[in-house]
Amino acid sequence: MINFIFKYQRYIIAYLLLGTYFVLSSCKSNTGHIDNGDGRDIQHEIVYYEEGRFAAWPANGGMWIWDDEILVCFNVAEHVDRPGHTYDVSTSRNMFARSLDGGETWVIEDAYENGITGYAMDHRIGDKAVAPVDLEEAIDFHNPDFAFMFQRETNIRGPAHFYYTYDRGKSWQGPYNFPDMDPAGITNRTDYIIDGRHEMTAVLSIGHGRTGVARTKDGGITWEFLSYIGPDFTRSEELQGRNDYSLMPATVRLSSSDILTTIRHREGDERRVWITSYLSADNGATWIQLDDPVTDHVNSPPALVQLHDGRLALFYIFRRGGWNEPPGNIDGSTVCVRVSSDNGLTWGEEIVLRGDEGANYDVGYPRALLRPDGKVVITYYWNHALDDSKPPYRYIAATIWDPGS
Repeated sequence: MINFIFKYQRYIIAYLLLGTYFVLSSCKSNTGHIDNGDGRDIQHEIVYYEEGRFAAWPANGGMWIWDDEILVCFNVAEHVDRPGHTYDVSTSRNMFARSLDGGETWVIEDAYENGITGYAMDHRIGDKAVAPVDLEEAIDFHNPDFAFMFQRETNIRGPAHFYYTYDRGKSWQGPYNFPDMDPAGITNRTDYIIDGRHEMTAVLSIGHGRTGVARTKDGGITWEFLSYIGPDFTRSEELQGRNDYSLMPATVRLSSSDILTTIRHREGDERRVWITSYLSADNGATWIQLDDPVTDHVNSPPALVQLHDGRLALFYIFRRGGWNEPPGNIDGSTVCVRVSSDNGLTWGEEIVLRGDEGANYDVGYPRALLRPDGKVVITYYWNHALDDSKPPYRYIAATIWDPGS
């Protein structure tokens, strides 16, 4: 602890001088779009839309970029008219969308045909499923066309497996077993940092309630569990009757020793879900909690990106207008971002990237990445179900945002 205080004394002093600087204003759908003067700083595109289909959850699969080529994994199923997630889970499959122009246009690819052949929570492929095996040959994380993806079998206890590709997701190797490092089981989504040719840090969802960290130094053949982040809601007896959780992280490496993660968090009898953040100054061995970047009721996981100038951009989506929401929130869902100039110690004003479109609660789960030109591409699922004049189907959208300087 003494070492941490010494290392971060300049940040701590600045923090005390500034005070707790968070703008907690609710992200209203009538805020409008931010414009830098040319009218082109926020651009919305459709990644996948199909009548009668439900598409969702880019945050669960992954999103990768190679120059102007982008690949994102999401789920597609038959649409069912009902409260909650309007889909038939038995028909859910993984799909990919690929863009060759930085997110401007997209083409759809079948994940099973590309090699995603293991059974997963939302990849119900029946007797076509291949059982995961142990990885025997080290993965080269520095391959220029590499990508890595986690999948989970259930939301509650896992297990989890993984895939990798050397050809930008046109074909995937796997599924490979990921070790059950906790009695609650690994229910992991894709959140990892490449640290070397054979070294990777993975930030894990555990059970339906906790976040942890694991690392491989031999290309994924073996994994070492490093630490837990935040509270344990997986085995606490007094919390068994509540749906508390701290999971679905979005993580960036700030330096060779410093890692920042943001986490979807719910705690207490109230239904509020917000975003917490934690900092490690010893490469993931221990963590301290920072002030929460978003304290309002978000109910969707975060996406975190480091911009070219070193600032951090935190993307999140307010789920409003129906099921699983506090009463009175009927303005419609919104896509928002906050920016930090001090490595996540404080966050600037909330910027609304999208809203006032009649999107109900069944949206969110964003992914975000940085294009070579400095713009950010955010993918998420979206709808217009509160507008009776439009179809209710959930679809995958992309927003391209220029953060400026």
